[in-house]
Amino acid sequence: MTPEMIAQIYAYTAVGVGVILAAAGLGSAIGWGLICAKTLEGIARQPEMRPALMTNMFIFAGLMESFPFIILAFAMWFLFANPFVGALSSALGAL
Repeated sequence: MTPEMIAQIYAYTAVGVGVILAAAGLGSAIGWGLICAKTLEGIARQPEMRPALMTNMFIFAGLMESFPFIILAFAMWFLFANPFVGALSSALGAL
């Protein structure tokens, strides 16, 4: 296993992590927009349901907000404890 191979693995992993984080941010932003839009639509249709709708909105928004943090944890795992380097050394050791 050469240093160039390890550098390539880290470079490809960094690109993949960037794509993953961008997709998580985009998905979260779209989710927030949909949650808020549908809550406002519901309040416009039935104003007396505002407290219940707002409570549900904040519960679902909290669940939506946890998604990027979970993705961030996986991304940090890929960056700092890269499992692909170990897999490459195992594969090359078997040859």
